[in-house]
Amino acid sequence: MKFGIADYGMNVWDGGLYDIELRLEELRAIGFDGTERLEAVSPSDALNKAGRYRKLGMDFATCRGPSVQTGIEWTAGLGKSYVWLNVGDSGRNVDFSTYCRRANRFAQACSRWGLQAGLHNHLGQRIENQQELEDFMDKCPGVSLLLDTGHLAAAGGDPVEIVRKYHKRLCAVHLKGIEIKDQTIGLDRWWDRLRFCEIGGGNAGPDNLAVMAALVECGYNGWVHVEHDTHLQDPVGDLGISYKYLVNGGFSNR
Repeated sequence: MKFGIADYGMNVWDGGLYDIELRLEELRAIGFDGTERLEAVSPSDALNKAGRYRKLGMDFATCRGPSVQTGIEWTAGLGKSYVWLNVGDSGRNVDFSTYCRRANRFAQACSRWGLQAGLHNHLGQRIENQQELEDFMDKCPGVSLLLDTGHLAAAGGDPVEIVRKYHKRLCAVHLKGIEIKDQTIGLDRWWDRLRFCEIGGGNAGPDNLAVMAALVECGYNGWVHVEHDTHLQDPVGDLGISYKYLVNGGFSNR
């Protein structure tokens, strides 16, 4: 497996991404293999940044460009395997059948480039809980799964069960911990109800070591991305805690 960072929370903490080489050097020092996304604004920018990753001995899983189509094309051109499913409005109000129809069309477009289209389950979006996820996977057989253990567990789902059921359709995994801030608040205001934190931290799971064990048992050998959406201290410290938690739990990218 490769251990990566989905660095949204780092961008929130810093206020943005100002120096990709500095970030990669910090992540490499912890032990990570790279980041999930290479962010690019032009073909030359994508190539330049891909070269910087390679120079530093780091890697990335997918590329996001200024449009959905360029993201697909540049990800394929850079030799990567998946892009996030992106079919416009993905809110809770979107008709399920419409969402699935668009997802199938998106997957068809990705397959023409040899790519997987990965559904990222997410609180507050069309595919939020386990039943919705399973219904979606049934209706969209050409779509892969970018499983987020934190979002699924927070919605009452079982990430280990999902790994065992859909391991052949996983394109990547996000690991995160959950800290409930106010359990009287519903999922419609999930950002006030909870925050996502370092693996093994928080007070509400999920059991990410059990998820890792299931991934190994099923023969998964792709990217596992640690993601802390909300940092309360220097992100490098938090990410180091998560990396050590995985290694101490018996899992390694070495």
